[in-house]
Amino acid sequence: MTTLRLALPASSTLARVTGLALPLLFIAMWSSGYVVGKLAVPYAGPFTLLAIRFGLASFVLLIVALAVRAPWPANRRQFGHLVVVGLLIQALQFSGLYTALKLGVSAGESALIVGTMPVFTALGAAFVFGERLGAKQWLGMAGGVLGVVLVVWHKLGTGSAGIGAYAAAVVALAGVTLGTLYQKKFCAGMDLRTGGFVQLAVATLVALPVSLLVEGLDVRWTPAMLFASGWLAVVNSIGATSLLFLMMRKGEASKVASLFYLIPGVTALMAFALLGETLSAMTLAGFLATAGAVYLCTRAR
Repeated sequence: MTTLRLALPASSTLARVTGLALPLLFIAMWSSGYVVGKLAVPYAGPFTLLAIRFGLASFVLLIVALAVRAPWPANRRQFGHLVVVGLLIQALQFSGLYTALKLGVSAGESALIVGTMPVFTALGAAFVFGERLGAKQWLGMAGGVLGVVLVVWHKLGTGSAGIGAYAAAVVALAGVTLGTLYQKKFCAGMDLRTGGFVQLAVATLVALPVSLLVEGLDVRWTPAMLFASGWLAVVNSIGATSLLFLMMRKGEASKVASLFYLIPGVTALMAFALLGETLSAMTLAGFLATAGAVYLCTRAR
């Protein structure tokens, strides 16, 4: 009995540490994609970069899935659901995002637009899944929107991007929002290896023909491009997306989506360190607002 009583706190502590580590790791990995993507777009067109990213990531996952004999979709319906999620979260989101980056939208501005995803996901989850949102969660969503605006306020209106570029970022927002809701409803139990392969392979089949027809699959293979290709494929397409699906499987869609409020702030910090962008007092205020928003959205009922 003594051994059992001593083991329970350790197990509880491990669960709390794991529960904190996964969201923090996800935020860091997902945020890095904006900065690394911005570094890569000068060396390849958006669809060429996507074809490389998705193709490499799907190849890695295929090797892993075959090596460990991971289970494949049991029927055509399961396979079809994975295809839809791949088209939304991978192909549509990142086609819009990289097009926006290529057309002049900054990493911070892109993160701001996609960072409003929790509001739309929460509304969709309430409608589709019947998830009930309390007053504190609504307050948290409002605080999150305020926070992401504060984080990149000094960047808005200062770039060279036109309406079309920002429209592409909105397309990315639509892709990740719809894909997150669809994945929660239809693909919650998917195997992360085979399911990830199917999604990335489908996205590759979308990006590659467009790249060939529009961009000629033209790439300048610089050290920065080599690094970005590997990072975006392994860390973002495999690592960050798998963590997103894992957390969606364990938690409510609105709570998991609220983590996206922190991504613009973390992106701004990374852009400061890697791209030399400045941080203002308003940006730091945004960090506090987004942190409070995430707490309200994930803890309140």
